[in-house]
Amino acid sequence: MKAKQNKSLFLKQFGDTPQLRVIDFFLDNSIFDFPLTEIARESNVSYNSLKSFIDDFLKSNFLVKTRKVGKSDYYKINKENNFVLNLIRLDWTLSKSFALKDEKATAV
Repeated sequence: MKAKQNKSLFLKQFGDTPQLRVIDFFLDNSIFDFPLTEIARESNVSYNSLKSFIDDFLKSNFLVKTRKVGKSDYYKINKENNFVLNLIRLDWTLSKSFALKDEKATAV
């Protein structure tokens, strides 16, 4: 598994764990649903590691199962969950503050 070249602001701020990488992946791709293999690959988490905590994400209502295609279940971030909505706001706030800070630095 390759290490991600540029960590997101979210991961830089809160740490780089498999669970946070999956959360970060879904924050960046909140309108789509994905099978486990693609979630693992795109978030740079091993499939076995993802399988060990995906049920916790489902139980906490962070993710919802959207459909089944063949043998694969597809998952999506649950935008009806208040915790998820707050994470999305936090991610935007981090991005906005970084952009403003960068803008001020280049203006000086």
